[in-house]
Amino acid sequence: MSQEPRMRFSRRTTLALPASLVATAAGAQGFPDRPLRWIVGYPPGGASDAFARLIAGLMAPRLGQNVVVENRPGGGAVLASETAARSPADGLTWLHVDNGILVYNPALYARLPINPDTDFTGVGFIGRFPLYLVVRADSPWQDFAAYRAAARSLAPNYGTPAVASPHHLAMEMVKRRTGLDAQHVPFRGGPAAMQELLAGNIESVVIDTATGLPFIADGRVRALCVLSETRSEKAPAVPTLRELGFAEAVAYGWQGMSVPAATPATIINRLSAEMIAAIQSPEISGRMSTLGIEYRPWSPAEFNAFVAAENAVWRPLIRELGIRIDG
Repeated sequence: MSQEPRMRFSRRTTLALPASLVATAAGAQGFPDRPLRWIVGYPPGGASDAFARLIAGLMAPRLGQNVVVENRPGGGAVLASETAARSPADGLTWLHVDNGILVYNPALYARLPINPDTDFTGVGFIGRFPLYLVVRADSPWQDFAAYRAAARSLAPNYGTPAVASPHHLAMEMVKRRTGLDAQHVPFRGGPAAMQELLAGNIESVVIDTATGLPFIADGRVRALCVLSETRSEKAPAVPTLRELGFAEAVAYGWQGMSVPAATPATIINRLSAEMIAAIQSPEISGRMSTLGIEYRPWSPAEFNAFVAAENAVWRPLIRELGIRIDG
């Protein structure tokens, strides 16, 4: 997620791989020599799990080895992060990363078993995911103004996929920027939060475009706003909070892939090249476009620079918000 993204995005993808990645791929010809694993710190069925499996499925044949997606949910993905950080730096263990893992956790936790700034290095970017605030289709709140007005009398609750998820931190930022009062209810993944919303057990949900857009498109939920800079082409009737007068209330979820920091550059570049090829394939690029996910084919260095820019925005904001998970 980012308030003011430091890099420009395009909805179009570039089909040509950077020449430098093609050249360096040849330097890792003997890699990999056995199956690989992709660690995901969230439950099966959510956006992180779905895209890890899609991308892994296309990378595996190109790498000549199976890629096993290993779900290790819980604790702000700290368990998954530690597992990956403690693995050999041989390129065989990948970590599915997002804002929470690489950016938020050092500001949220007084103590972490790993340091994402020094224990990991980027392989590539998966995409930037607009975030929506949604309610049931039969909710009395027709728009964000009504939701905010109702909160003055009784704070609504809002669900997210997890404590300290991009969705959670985005809504806490929205509360600070708009004067809204709302109570957080974490779930084990976005699909679980949406099902509880539809069942009437929660009043609203902050959900990413990959999980939420199908519910919005078929009318099962009403989107009160989107937290992106501009309206999504996939839900053009949904206003941004920026349009509604809250210029600083901008946030996204984003995902990528990292490996242990000591992984050889030739292996990182090989993985980057194969990852870019997989994401730019018709199978994945078409699905991402349908779900309104924004992609750029960044090199490992470009992805690391993006993460550094995110750190500069969000870590001070989290401290300003006073949100801590422990200590």
